[in-house]
Amino acid sequence: MKAIILCGGEGTRLRPYTYTLPKTMLPVGGRPLLEYIIEHLKSSGITDIVLSVGYLREKIMNYFGDGKKFGVKIDYFLEDEALSTAGAIYPHKSKLKGTFLVLMGDQITNIDFKRMAEVHKKSGAVATIAAKTIQTPIEYGVIEVSAKGQISGFKEKPILENLINTGIYILEPEALEYIKPKEDFAKDVFPRILESGKKLQTYEMEKEYWLDIGRVSDYERVRSLFPKVGVSKGIADLRLDE
Repeated sequence: MKAIILCGGEGTRLRPYTYTLPKTMLPVGGRPLLEYIIEHLKSSGITDIVLSVGYLREKIMNYFGDGKKFGVKIDYFLEDEALSTAGAIYPHKSKLKGTFLVLMGDQITNIDFKRMAEVHKKSGAVATIAAKTIQTPIEYGVIEVSAKGQISGFKEKPILENLINTGIYILEPEALEYIKPKEDFAKDVFPRILESGKKLQTYEMEKEYWLDIGRVSDYERVRSLFPKVGVSKGIADLRLDE
């Protein structure tokens, strides 16, 4: 199965760190964030990898090259403008013949790609989305009311649970028929697939790690999760359960 890692964004929410580096190249435990993703794909038996690169792409391409020194094969999709998640793939649809994986280059995860692929294949879906339950605390007391406005109860600072999209997808080639230029998978493509009557599946990440590195606070948190001394040996060094 081919994996496409989306690495083209400017990482504006991670400034000032991303003024001189693309966010996928930010150092974590002495290594670029993207290296952990590639390493985990390799350990899962996925060695055919495409990096979709745009902003400061030479930093990525010079470091990873053809992937040989990392034990994988790396090709590149070049983004000369902002194309969004599905839009980055649209110009290269003819190169994707079989089931393929899409994931973001700004996350840390030890997701079981093999198990996700099994769930996807068994479901017969056009696309499978890795999802994770997160808890969101409400900072205020919540009032429960009836249809007529009568108060029926109170909840003091409740915690809401929601199943969120992690940005990890397994797709069949059929999904490419629903992509248009400069579109987003979650906002545009997946709703269009649903409207067509085709099946979408979830793969629920339960005890697997997943951490999105979208903001400065996220990046500084993940840096703190690695050993203080020496270079990290891999994602196994993470302590995301703490």
